[in-house]
Amino acid sequence: MTLELSRLRRRYSDFAALDDVSLTIAPGEFLALLGPSGSGKTTLLRILAGLDYPDSGGIRRGDEDFLAMRARERGVGLVFQHYALFRHLSVTENIAFGLRVRPRRSRPARAEIAMRVERLLQRVQLDGLGSRYPAQLSGGQRQRVALARALAVEPDLLLLDEPFGALDAQVRVSLRRWLRELHEELGLTTVFVTHDQEEALELADRIAVMNHGRIEQVGSSAAIYQQPATPFVCEFIGKVNRLPLRRERGRLAAGGWVPGDDPWRGRYEHAIAYVRPEHLALAVPAAQPGWTAYLRHVYPAGSIAHLELAVDSLHQTLEADVATDDLARLGLHAGMPLRVAPRSAVVFAQTEDGTPLPGERWSWHAGQVAPRRHCVTL
Repeated sequence: MTLELSRLRRRYSDFAALDDVSLTIAPGEFLALLGPSGSGKTTLLRILAGLDYPDSGGIRRGDEDFLAMRARERGVGLVFQHYALFRHLSVTENIAFGLRVRPRRSRPARAEIAMRVERLLQRVQLDGLGSRYPAQLSGGQRQRVALARALAVEPDLLLLDEPFGALDAQVRVSLRRWLRELHEELGLTTVFVTHDQEEALELADRIAVMNHGRIEQVGSSAAIYQQPATPFVCEFIGKVNRLPLRRERGRLAAGGWVPGDDPWRGRYEHAIAYVRPEHLALAVPAAQPGWTAYLRHVYPAGSIAHLELAVDSLHQTLEADVATDDLARLGLHAGMPLRVAPRSAVVFAQTEDGTPLPGERWSWHAGQVAPRRHCVTL
């Protein structure tokens, strides 16, 4: 059933961990809660798990008051970042723990528990390791044990609190893809807490970006990346170049570059344009608006090369991304001059003191006659 979170608030002394959070979680959905430390992600997860309660607001699952249910009645499986395995119990005993501590009337028979544990060991690719202890396993294997223990109770809702945070990069990549396949195979509703943008973008059906206890935006990976609703989302998701705009000859511009016609008709004197590194063109004709830049440094990073560009007319450096294979083809090297300009940008109006206005936003693309304006209510 759909989980409906309505206006949740939670304070710890003078700190607002959650501030009017509303969210819908659909059955079978993989939802990522993404944000920096202190944004409220884990607090929200703990409330769903029954380990904490909001000061106000409610959660409903169909006709049920989810908050009125005891933790063991919610059908929740919880996986922590640091495994929380029992060191004195074997892998088999760790996985079976949640079943064996159930009240007698709901506890499966020993044979059924053993059969369920064996199936889970195979599912999480640990068959043959049931007799080992946590200290005898790698970090990735221990995290799989923790996940199998959560799945043993056959939860309706799987909650994951930064489960890969303690693992090295290569193991994280393999485990998160395996987790996505497992999610689809079992049809679980999964809520995944992370501060890793790449992890959220790759895994989730939808992402809820959180900041200071509030949800800034909820949407698909593509929508969050390509159409960020607020300046915070622009800067938190992926890399971005910030271009301050000011009114020049009646138009908002940055060093002579103008992002299309002003949809605000002169109401704002300042704005901020956000340009992704891959949206910065490197060979702009002299007849078109742009800036002269000097390639300060090339940073190869696998299939992508990051270019650091010094733009004297803007008094700032910009970053551009190109395919590594294109470095030689384009003859790119440190010290060479380039003429650059954005191919697309997301623009937010600003007040006189420089405060961005999330509700006043437009998306601009090169060659676009009239800018596409998006008014966002938060």
